[in-house]
This record gives sequence, C-alpha cells and structure tokens, in this order.
Amino acid sequence: MAKPIECNSCNLPATVHLTQIVNGQIKKIDLCENCAKEKGVTDPEGFSLAELLSTAGSSNSETKKGNSPAGQGLVCESCGFSQHNLNKLGRMGCPDCYKTFGSILKPMLTTMHVGTGHCGKFPEFASDRMDMQKKLSQLEKQIAKAIEEERYEDAALCRDQIRQLAEPVTEA
Repeated sequence: MAKPIECNSCNLPATVHLTQIVNGQIKKIDLCENCAKEKGVTDPEGFSLAELLSTAGSSNSETKKGNSPAGQGLVCESCGFSQHNLNKLGRMGCPDCYKTFGSILKPMLTTMHVGTGHCGKFPEFASDRMDMQKKLSQLEKQIAKAIEEERYEDAALCRDQIRQLAEPVTEA
C-alpha cells in the first residue's frame, strides 16, 4: 500500500495539494486540513485572486484623475466599480472594467497564461460543426419558404444541397 503524502508543516496526511507554476518553476505544497485552514487556503475570503489583485494593484501608480474617490484607485466609468472593489472581491463589475483595469490585469495575466488575448470559446472542429448546422438550418428555412411560395424547383435545389452537405466526406 502506498504511503500517504504528508503535510509540509506537521507531517500528518495531506488532503490539500497546491501546485504553483511561476516562470516555468513548479512549486508543490501539501497540507493537512488544519494547516490549510490556518494558512487561509480553504477560506475563499482568505486565499483568493483578490489577494493577488490587491498586491498587483497597489504597485500601480497609474490612476485616472477626477474618476477616483479618495483611496479607491481606478474607477470604471460605466458601472462605478472601483479598484478597491476589484482588490476586495477579485471580480469585475461589467465588461468595461476589463478596459479600465487593464493596466493592472495585463501584467498579472501574462505571468499566469500564455497570452492575454481570447482565442475563442469553441474548439476548431466544434466551430466547423456549428457552421454546418447553421447552413443546414438556413437551407431548411429556404425550402419551407420556397414550398410556401410554390417554387418547387428552388425547394428541390435546396433539398439537394442539404443531401450533399449531409453526405460523409470520402477521400479519394
């Protein structure tokens, strides 16, 4: 039987396992439940992105003059969400907050991810499938309209296009 992983602090069996990768360096920490609670790891208020944001935000000297109430830092013009709220909650107030707080977020995201640009939310093959479904749906609507208007030749052409799209692609 395999020996359980021990807590880095007290040598009891570890139940919380943290892995941090910074600049290609991997650091692993194993903690028992009590040590994890003591360090605030299991407390969503004590160990969160908000803490990381507050340290990143405090080094930012760039503030929009006239937009920030005393001690609030940057403030989103669209929703009034402040840098203080961002640091406290670790979330944004609206989509425009990403522009307002970009100077704070970009350096942090660059260290966490490969890039800071969104590449899309669907894998390529899923996108192709969605395009196909959209095309089929449009053709079906065209058939219905052509039949309604008694343009049976056009309806037959659409039907043929649907059959052609639905045929499995065979390689020669």
